Amino acid sequence: MKLIGMLDSPFVRRVAISLQLLGLRFEHESLSVFRSFDAFGRINPVVKAPTLVCDDGTVLLDSTLILQYAEAMARPRSLLPSSVAALQADLRVIGLALAGCEKAVQIVYERSLRPSEKLHQPWVDRVTGQLLAAYRELESAVARTPLADSSAAMSQAGLSTAVSWHFTQQMLPELVPAAEFPVLAAYSARAEMLPEFRAAPYGDATFRQQD
Repeated sequence: MKLIGMLDSPFVRRVAISLQLLGLRFEHESLSVFRSFDAFGRINPVVKAPTLVCDDGTVLLDSTLILQYAEAMARPRSLLPSSVAALQADLRVIGLALAGCEKAVQIVYERSLRPSEKLHQPWVDRVTGQLLAAYRELESAVARTPLADSSAAMSQAGLSTAVSWHFTQQMLPELVPAAEFPVLAAYSARAEMLPEFRAAPYGDATFRQQD
């Protein structure tokens, strides 16, 4: 398998770390949806990161769908709990983490791609409110039910939370002050020390499979 996309995307990074924790080997090609648009388009005409090229050449996109496929390949290994009650709780955490990612990305794009004179502040304010609401809910959820922070016990809920928080702090620390979210800040810091996270560092690096 080959994972296409840059690790400065929380969605690409989420897949790269998940594949490691699921014990699935893969290659990584760090292509930008902006700077490498044409090269990316030759692999996936939609130019969406992450893209996963399966061993038979099938191209999958969207991190959640890619991870659904990865979970099926890795069975019985899984990053999701088997009981319905525990799965419900984890899916809520994952949903909040992904909402935080999505809103952070929207603000980054609004700031970096739209001319400043055309920036629509009411829209930015609305998305910022949604961003903060997601992290407040996530902070409360993790405070109530702490997430595992070891490679052996790491769940998709924990992984997605850590990756989302780290991305937001890299890009929008002034909007989501770490001091106001001490549980998330501490958890992300511990997760970032794990070998699977360190092998897929945030930024323009290329993942290297650890033997």
